Amino acid sequence: MGSTPAVNQLGDLPPASTASAVIRVEDAHKYYELGETRVHALRGVSIEIHRGEFVAIMGASGSGKSTFMNILGCLDRLSSGRYFLEGLDVSKHDKKALALIRNEKIGFVFQGFNLLARTTALENTELPTLYAKIDKTERRKRASDALTMVGLAERAQHFPSQMSGGQQQRVAIARALVNRPSILLADEPTGNLDSRTSVEIMEIFQTLNDKGLTIVLVTHEHDIAQFAKRVLVFRDGRIRKDDPVLGRPRASEVLKTLPTLED
Repeated sequence: MGSTPAVNQLGDLPPASTASAVIRVEDAHKYYELGETRVHALRGVSIEIHRGEFVAIMGASGSGKSTFMNILGCLDRLSSGRYFLEGLDVSKHDKKALALIRNEKIGFVFQGFNLLARTTALENTELPTLYAKIDKTERRKRASDALTMVGLAERAQHFPSQMSGGQQQRVAIARALVNRPSILLADEPTGNLDSRTSVEIMEIFQTLNDKGLTIVLVTHEHDIAQFAKRVLVFRDGRIRKDDPVLGRPRASEVLKTLPTLED
Protein backbone atom coordinates (compact mmCIF):
# COMPACT_ATOMS: atom_id res chain seq x y z
CA MET A 1 0.00 0.00 0.00
CA GLY A 2 2.97 2.33 -0.48
CA SER A 3 5.43 3.84 1.93
CA THR A 4 4.99 4.22 5.65
CA PRO A 5 2.87 7.29 6.48
CA ALA A 6 4.77 10.32 7.70
CA VAL A 7 2.80 11.18 10.81
CA ASN A 8 4.89 13.92 12.33
CA GLN A 9 2.95 17.14 12.68
CA LEU A 10 1.11 16.85 15.98
CA GLY A 11 3.47 18.91 18.10
CA ASP A 12 0.58 21.07 19.31
CA LEU A 13 -1.08 18.16 21.11
CA PRO A 14 -0.64 17.73 24.88
CA PRO A 15 1.89 15.12 25.98
CA ALA A 16 0.64 11.56 26.33
CA SER A 17 1.74 11.48 29.97
CA THR A 18 -0.83 14.11 31.01
CA ALA A 19 -3.01 12.36 33.59
CA SER A 20 -6.23 14.41 33.28
CA ALA A 21 -9.41 12.53 32.39
CA VAL A 22 -10.57 13.67 28.97
CA ILE A 23 -13.63 11.39 29.32
CA ARG A 24 -15.49 10.66 32.55
CA VAL A 25 -18.77 8.76 32.58
CA GLU A 26 -20.75 8.31 35.80
CA ASP A 27 -23.53 5.73 36.27
CA ALA A 28 -24.60 5.94 32.62
CA HIS A 29 -27.96 4.43 31.66
CA LYS A 30 -29.58 4.46 28.24
CA TYR A 31 -33.07 3.22 27.43
CA TYR A 32 -34.79 2.82 24.09
CA GLU A 33 -38.55 2.50 23.79
CA LEU A 34 -39.54 0.01 21.08
CA GLY A 35 -43.31 -0.06 21.08
CA GLU A 36 -44.28 -1.36 24.50
CA THR A 37 -40.80 -2.76 25.09
CA ARG A 38 -38.03 -0.87 26.89
CA VAL A 39 -34.51 -1.86 25.86
CA HIS A 40 -31.88 -1.13 28.51
CA ALA A 41 -28.79 -0.56 26.33
CA LEU A 42 -26.46 0.78 29.05
CA ARG A 43 -26.77 -0.32 32.65
CA GLY A 44 -24.83 1.89 35.03
CA VAL A 45 -21.55 2.33 33.14
CA SER A 46 -18.86 4.34 34.94
CA ILE A 47 -15.38 4.90 33.51
CA GLU A 48 -12.55 7.37 33.06
CA ILE A 49 -10.35 7.65 29.98
CA HIS A 50 -7.29 9.82 30.47
CA ARG A 51 -5.66 12.12 27.98
CA GLY A 52 -3.26 10.22 25.74
CA GLU A 53 -4.88 6.80 26.22
CA PHE A 54 -5.63 4.42 23.36
CA VAL A 55 -8.67 2.33 24.29
CA ALA A 56 -10.28 -0.47 22.30
CA ILE A 57 -13.91 -1.43 22.95
CA MET A 58 -15.13 -4.92 22.17
CA GLY A 59 -18.36 -6.83 22.64
CA ALA A 60 -20.97 -8.84 20.81
CA SER A 61 -23.86 -7.29 18.90
CA GLY A 62 -26.29 -5.81 21.43
CA SER A 63 -23.65 -5.55 24.15
CA GLY A 64 -23.94 -1.77 24.43
CA LYS A 65 -20.63 -0.83 22.83
CA SER A 66 -22.16 1.08 19.91
CA THR A 67 -24.56 2.92 22.20
CA PHE A 68 -21.62 3.85 24.42
CA MET A 69 -19.69 5.20 21.42
CA ASN A 70 -22.71 7.25 20.36
CA ILE A 71 -22.81 8.78 23.83
CA LEU A 72 -19.08 9.54 23.78
CA GLY A 73 -19.47 11.12 20.34
CA CYS A 74 -22.37 13.32 21.50
CA LEU A 75 -24.55 11.65 18.86
CA ASP A 76 -27.02 10.54 21.53
CA ARG A 77 -27.90 11.54 25.08
CA LEU A 78 -28.03 9.51 28.29
CA SER A 79 -31.33 8.57 29.87
CA SER A 80 -29.65 9.09 33.23
CA GLY A 81 -26.13 9.57 34.55
CA ARG A 82 -23.45 12.09 33.60
CA TYR A 83 -20.82 12.42 30.88
CA PHE A 84 -17.92 14.86 31.20
CA LEU A 85 -15.80 15.68 28.15
CA GLU A 86 -12.67 17.60 29.13
CA GLY A 87 -14.42 18.56 32.35
CA LEU A 88 -17.55 19.82 30.58
CA ASP A 89 -20.79 18.13 31.61
CA VAL A 90 -22.39 17.47 28.23
CA SER A 91 -25.20 15.32 29.64
CA LYS A 92 -27.78 18.11 29.66
CA HIS A 93 -26.81 19.97 26.50
CA ASP A 94 -29.34 20.34 23.68
CA LYS A 95 -28.80 19.10 20.12
CA LYS A 96 -27.39 22.41 18.88
CA ALA A 97 -24.84 22.58 21.68
CA LEU A 98 -23.88 18.93 21.16
CA ALA A 99 -23.28 19.58 17.46
CA LEU A 100 -20.88 22.40 18.35
CA ILE A 101 -19.07 20.18 20.85
CA ARG A 102 -18.76 17.40 18.25
CA ASN A 103 -17.22 19.71 15.70
CA GLU A 104 -14.75 21.30 18.12
CA LYS A 105 -13.67 18.38 20.29
CA ILE A 106 -14.31 15.06 18.52
CA GLY A 107 -12.99 13.46 15.36
CA PHE A 108 -14.89 10.51 13.86
CA VAL A 109 -13.66 7.62 11.72
CA PHE A 110 -16.18 5.04 10.52
CA GLN A 111 -16.09 1.65 8.81
CA GLY A 112 -17.56 3.24 5.69
CA PHE A 113 -15.24 5.99 4.53
CA ASN A 114 -18.13 8.41 3.85
CA LEU A 115 -16.17 10.46 1.31
CA LEU A 116 -17.89 12.65 -1.27
CA ALA A 117 -17.31 10.96 -4.62
CA ARG A 118 -16.91 14.10 -6.73
CA THR A 119 -14.67 15.85 -4.22
CA THR A 120 -10.89 15.62 -4.00
CA ALA A 121 -9.04 14.23 -0.99
CA LEU A 122 -8.09 17.77 0.02
CA GLU A 123 -11.67 19.03 -0.26
CA ASN A 124 -13.05 16.02 1.62
CA THR A 125 -10.55 16.62 4.40
CA GLU A 126 -11.44 20.30 4.54
CA LEU A 127 -15.20 19.76 5.00
CA PRO A 128 -15.38 19.87 8.85
CA THR A 129 -13.55 23.21 8.89
CA LEU A 130 -16.46 24.85 7.07
CA TYR A 131 -18.23 24.94 10.44
CA ALA A 132 -15.21 26.32 12.29
CA LYS A 133 -14.42 30.01 12.69
CA ILE A 134 -11.32 30.04 10.51
CA ASP A 135 -10.62 31.64 7.14
CA LYS A 136 -10.23 29.86 3.81
CA THR A 137 -6.42 29.99 3.87
CA GLU A 138 -6.26 28.38 7.31
CA ARG A 139 -8.83 25.76 6.28
CA ARG A 140 -6.76 24.75 3.29
CA LYS A 141 -3.55 24.67 5.36
CA ARG A 142 -5.13 22.46 8.03
CA ALA A 143 -6.47 20.05 5.42
CA SER A 144 -3.10 19.86 3.69
CA ASP A 145 -1.32 19.29 7.02
CA ALA A 146 -3.80 16.55 7.97
CA LEU A 147 -3.22 14.71 4.68
CA THR A 148 0.51 14.93 5.28
CA MET A 149 0.00 13.40 8.73
CA VAL A 150 -1.50 10.29 7.15
CA GLY A 151 1.02 10.08 4.32
CA LEU A 152 -1.23 11.28 1.50
CA ALA A 153 0.15 14.71 0.63
CA GLU A 154 0.79 13.57 -2.93
CA ARG A 155 -2.82 12.37 -3.31
CA ALA A 156 -4.45 15.67 -2.32
CA GLN A 157 -6.02 16.26 -5.75
CA HIS A 158 -7.16 12.66 -6.28
CA PHE A 159 -10.81 11.65 -6.13
CA PRO A 160 -12.00 8.67 -4.03
CA SER A 161 -12.43 6.57 -7.17
CA GLN A 162 -8.71 7.02 -7.85
CA MET A 163 -7.67 5.69 -4.43
CA SER A 164 -7.55 2.27 -2.76
CA GLY A 165 -9.69 1.43 0.26
CA GLY A 166 -6.75 2.02 2.58
CA GLN A 167 -6.04 5.40 1.03
CA GLN A 168 -9.70 6.40 1.34
CA GLN A 169 -9.64 5.46 5.02
CA ARG A 170 -6.52 7.60 5.46
CA VAL A 171 -8.43 10.53 3.96
CA ALA A 172 -11.23 9.83 6.43
CA ILE A 173 -8.70 9.91 9.28
CA ALA A 174 -7.26 13.18 7.97
CA ARG A 175 -10.78 14.62 7.88
CA ALA A 176 -11.27 13.55 11.49
CA LEU A 177 -8.03 15.31 12.50
CA VAL A 178 -8.50 18.57 10.61
CA ASN A 179 -10.24 20.44 13.46
CA ARG A 180 -7.56 19.25 15.92
CA PRO A 181 -9.93 17.31 18.17
CA SER A 182 -9.42 16.32 21.79
CA ILE A 183 -10.36 12.71 21.06
CA LEU A 184 -10.60 10.47 18.02
CA LEU A 185 -13.50 7.99 17.95
CA ALA A 186 -13.09 5.16 15.45
CA ASP A 187 -15.97 2.74 14.85
CA GLU A 188 -14.74 -0.45 13.12
CA PRO A 189 -12.24 1.54 11.00
CA THR A 190 -10.62 -1.61 9.60
CA GLY A 191 -13.85 -3.50 8.93
CA ASN A 192 -13.69 -3.00 5.14
CA LEU A 193 -9.93 -3.46 4.77
CA ASP A 194 -7.57 -6.37 4.11
CA SER A 195 -5.15 -7.56 6.78
CA ARG A 196 -2.10 -5.55 5.72
CA THR A 197 -4.05 -2.34 5.16
CA SER A 198 -5.70 -2.78 8.56
CA VAL A 199 -2.29 -2.88 10.23
CA GLU A 200 -1.23 0.20 8.23
CA ILE A 201 -4.24 2.06 9.65
CA MET A 202 -3.31 0.91 13.15
CA GLU A 203 0.23 2.19 12.54
CA ILE A 204 -1.25 5.63 11.87
CA PHE A 205 -3.35 5.41 15.04
CA GLN A 206 -0.40 4.32 17.18
CA THR A 207 1.75 7.16 15.83
CA LEU A 208 -0.99 9.71 16.44
CA ASN A 209 -1.44 8.34 19.94
CA ASP A 210 2.32 8.55 20.55
CA LYS A 211 1.99 12.26 19.77
CA GLY A 212 -0.66 12.65 22.47
CA LEU A 213 -4.00 12.11 20.72
CA THR A 214 -6.60 10.23 22.79
CA ILE A 215 -8.17 7.42 20.75
CA VAL A 216 -11.21 5.25 21.43
CA LEU A 217 -11.69 2.42 18.95
CA VAL A 218 -14.57 -0.04 18.53
CA THR A 219 -13.59 -3.33 16.92
CA HIS A 220 -14.74 -6.95 16.82
CA GLU A 221 -11.25 -8.10 15.84
CA HIS A 222 -9.09 -9.24 18.74
CA ASP A 223 -5.90 -8.76 16.72
CA ILE A 224 -6.80 -5.11 16.07
CA ALA A 225 -7.68 -4.47 19.72
CA GLN A 226 -4.20 -5.58 20.75
CA PHE A 227 -2.70 -2.48 19.11
CA ALA A 228 -4.45 -0.36 21.75
CA LYS A 229 -3.15 0.19 25.27
CA ARG A 230 -6.35 -0.83 27.07
CA VAL A 231 -9.32 -3.03 26.17
CA LEU A 232 -12.88 -2.71 27.45
CA VAL A 233 -15.28 -5.59 26.90
CA PHE A 234 -19.03 -4.85 27.00
CA ARG A 235 -21.72 -7.40 27.69
CA ASP A 236 -25.40 -6.82 28.48
CA GLY A 237 -24.95 -3.06 28.75
CA ARG A 238 -22.11 -3.24 31.27
CA ILE A 239 -18.32 -3.19 31.15
CA ARG A 240 -17.33 -6.73 32.07
CA LYS A 241 -13.57 -6.39 31.53
CA ASP A 242 -11.20 -3.45 31.63
CA ASP A 243 -7.63 -4.63 31.10
CA PRO A 244 -4.32 -3.16 29.94
CA VAL A 245 -2.80 -4.71 26.82
CA LEU A 246 0.27 -6.70 27.79
CA GLY A 247 2.96 -7.30 25.19
CA ARG A 248 1.37 -4.71 22.94
CA PRO A 249 2.62 -5.09 19.34
CA ARG A 250 3.92 -2.16 17.32
CA ALA A 251 2.13 -2.01 14.00
CA SER A 252 5.29 -0.80 12.27
CA GLU A 253 7.05 -4.02 13.31
CA VAL A 254 4.11 -6.24 12.37
CA LEU A 255 4.05 -4.71 8.89
CA LYS A 256 7.59 -5.96 8.29
CA THR A 257 6.32 -9.54 8.63
CA LEU A 258 3.36 -9.16 6.25
CA PRO A 259 3.46 -9.67 2.48
CA THR A 260 2.90 -6.66 0.25
CA LEU A 261 0.35 -6.70 -2.55
CA GLU A 262 3.13 -7.45 -5.03
CA ASP A 263 3.91 -10.65 -3.09
